[in-house]
Amino acid sequence: MLVMGFEGSANKLAVGIVREDGTILSNCRRTYITPPGTGFQPSHTATHHREHIIEVTKQALEEAKVKPQDLTALAYTRGPGMGGPLRSVAVVVRMLSQLWNKPIIPVNHCIAHIEMGRLVTRAKNPVVLYVSGGNTQVIAYSQNRYRIFGETIDIAVGNCLDRFARILHLSNDPSPGYNIEMLAKKGEKFIEIPYCVKGMDVSFSGILTAIEDKATKLLQSGSATPEDLCYSLQETIFAMLIETTERALAHVGASEVLIVGGVGCNLRLQEMMAQMLTQRNPPGILYSTDDRYCIDNGTMIAWTGLVMYLSGFRSNIESSDTSQRFRTDQVFVSWRDD
Repeated sequence: MLVMGFEGSANKLAVGIVREDGTILSNCRRTYITPPGTGFQPSHTATHHREHIIEVTKQALEEAKVKPQDLTALAYTRGPGMGGPLRSVAVVVRMLSQLWNKPIIPVNHCIAHIEMGRLVTRAKNPVVLYVSGGNTQVIAYSQNRYRIFGETIDIAVGNCLDRFARILHLSNDPSPGYNIEMLAKKGEKFIEIPYCVKGMDVSFSGILTAIEDKATKLLQSGSATPEDLCYSLQETIFAMLIETTERALAHVGASEVLIVGGVGCNLRLQEMMAQMLTQRNPPGILYSTDDRYCIDNGTMIAWTGLVMYLSGFRSNIESSDTSQRFRTDQVFVSWRDD
């Protein structure tokens, strides 16, 4: 059984093919990169996806050494994400479904990150920290649902990092968050900024406003460097994430943490999480992946679509819509019975 997955919820357009045994046959991706100091608009991102999706689809088939007739089904990101990019990919998948006579599987983007992380790391039943440009959630599985224990109440952690990178006019290549991470390694001075944990939830918008205000004054006066600011922002917001994740661990009695999503590539976040886990009694285990699978990719959509299909899930053209607000806990996880 082979499933081809299509991802296009944000600035990454990706297509991947996965086999039933979990073998990844292809994992192709194109990133829409904008000039320093700018973000990516939905309409421009959708145009990028439309311009590249055919070539990326062909590349995925070529790398996997398969033909359309070898595929069992097509999976695509239903949501959450940016409306224009989501629809641009969904339209192409609906077209290919009719051309190739293949069933369609709409996939939740957040759950795809989790299932890909479980596949790659072999984590059994971890507490999940899902951190990306559009989402920040602490999740644990229970009774056929991925339950959200805590989340951001405003902007996502990745969005906070991206927007601060614009203030510093950092490059968006390969990503603003990566360039902040590189600068933070050289930071020597910790600048105190707000720390905002509200129960199990976190808030980043006020922190962003505070550090933007401080950045202007400190950089002009020479009291701090961009490296110091990046270091201070990372340490603060990552500590918030570690705190809420540890609280979820204690609540469910788990000993494993899986970090997924684009921000999960950050080695400092992984280091801080590992330190917390080693201090627990008994010590916990950290699972994480590299940028092939942390960052949005088509294989995570393909794999999740595959396990959904095997569990009996079926869809059709009429129900293959998109949703910008498709929450993690809306999905009935029929492929797990633990």
